[in-house]
Amino acid sequence: MADTIDTTTHDRRLIVEQGTAARVARIAEPVIEGLGYRLVRVKISGQNGCTVQIMAERPDGTMVVEGCEAISRALSPVLDVEDPIDRAYHLEVSSPGIDRPMVRRSDFDRAIGHLVKIEMAVMVAGRKRFRGVIVGTQGDAARIRRDDAAEGEDAEVALAIEDMAEAKLVITDALVAEALRRSKAAERGEIDEPTNGAGSSHHKNSQRGHANEPAAHHEGE
Repeated sequence: MADTIDTTTHDRRLIVEQGTAARVARIAEPVIEGLGYRLVRVKISGQNGCTVQIMAERPDGTMVVEGCEAISRALSPVLDVEDPIDRAYHLEVSSPGIDRPMVRRSDFDRAIGHLVKIEMAVMVAGRKRFRGVIVGTQGDAARIRRDDAAEGEDAEVALAIEDMAEAKLVITDALVAEALRRSKAAERGEIDEPTNGAGSSHHKNSQRGHANEPAAHHEGE
């Protein structure tokens, strides 16, 4: 993966949520950024009645359980006040995981050489689904070398990131090895830890985490 990545505030999310998830994202993003992290995606599911999953990370793409806990403590009371969910819910703050969603141009830059699955929101060359190796970016488009190109067909395609409905990395041995390398670097302190200015919460809090996907949970009403 590339080591020099644009992680400035100009590196905005190009793949975003719709509906209730978008409302949660608008509330969550400034809280998360205020703690030195970045919002990746918000997903709302019917798991355990209703689960609001918020994926976040440090600007370098890594995450630790303590970061998830800090975000959860700070965000839970804000969501209580703003009340974007019309029923009781479980709040889960987690890392994006190894097979992470790709939402920014820097996500694709960091994952050059790795396999990705993409679902387009609009048709491109008569299709919506693409799978292939990330070659790089060109403006706000991702360049993919398709793994299903016919003989004699140009395998490389440029896909506008904003026109993607979803893009996720595919787990491979190379991807797992890269994730382990970054995790060990973080443990050695070779990746700077941001300041966690999280507040407290009146919710009962239970955390879980493992090497690939740190997470924290709160109960919301």
